[in-house]
Amino acid sequence: MMAKLSIRNVVKAFDGKVVLRDVDLDVSTHEVVCLIGSSGSGKSTLLKCINLLVPIDSGEIVLDGVDIAAPGINPNQVRQSMGIVFQAFNLFPHMKVIDNITLGPRKVHGIPRDEAEERARGLLERFDLLDKADAYPGLLSGGEQQRVAIVRALAAEPELMLFDEVTSALDPELVAEVLNVIRGLKTAGMTMVIATHEMGFARDVADNVCFLDDGVILEQAAPKDLFGNPQQPRTQQFLQRIVDAGRL
Repeated sequence: MMAKLSIRNVVKAFDGKVVLRDVDLDVSTHEVVCLIGSSGSGKSTLLKCINLLVPIDSGEIVLDGVDIAAPGINPNQVRQSMGIVFQAFNLFPHMKVIDNITLGPRKVHGIPRDEAEERARGLLERFDLLDKADAYPGLLSGGEQQRVAIVRALAAEPELMLFDEVTSALDPELVAEVLNVIRGLKTAGMTMVIATHEMGFARDVADNVCFLDDGVILEQAAPKDLFGNPQQPRTQQFLQRIVDAGRL
C-alpha cells in the first residue's frame, strides 16, 4: 500500500548550516509518527518542510502520490489537505474564537458562513469548548487557546495533521488537556506527525517513533522497541537523560 506521506533524501540548510540531512520517512494513512530529539535536531524544520512553509534544497516530499516539493506546485492548494499547529497559538486576538475557526474555511474553501459556523460549533462541542465560541482568545487559558488552535486546523477537514511541540508553551497542568485532544484524534483515525518533548505521550500514542539527531533520523522503531531497547548509542544517551530527569 502506498504511504500517505513519503519523504525521500530531503536536505535543508540555512546559511550554509545543514539542518536536515538525507531524511527518509514514510507515514501510512491513520498512522501516528512522533519525532523526538534534542532542541535543534531538525524536528520543527522537518514539519515546516512538509507543510511547504520552508522550501527544501533537495529530495522529495510525496503526498498521496504527488511530489509536493516539485517546482510549480501551489503550496496553498497542498495545505488545504493538511493542518499544522505550532507551540505558539497564533490566534487572532481581535477575533472571537468562532471567527478564528471559520475564517479559513470561509476565505480559502469558500464555505458559507452558516455552514462554517455549524461545523466549528460541532468541533468546539467535541472538544468541550462550545461555551468559549464567542470569547476572545485573551480570555482563555493557554490550554484552551491551544485546543482552539487545533480545532481551527481541523475545521478545514485535513487528511494529515502536523503538531510542532504544541505543549511547550503551556503550564504543566494544562499539558494533559491538549494531549488528550490528540489522543482523541488518534482514536478517530487521523494521520499525524508530531514533534514532541513529551516522551511518555510519544510512547503511548505513536505507532512509530523517530529519533532525530543533528538533522538525521538516527533511529526509528515502534515505541516499545525504541524506548525499551534503543540500538544507537546516541539514542541510548538521549533517553537515559530523559529517564534521569524523571520524564519517562
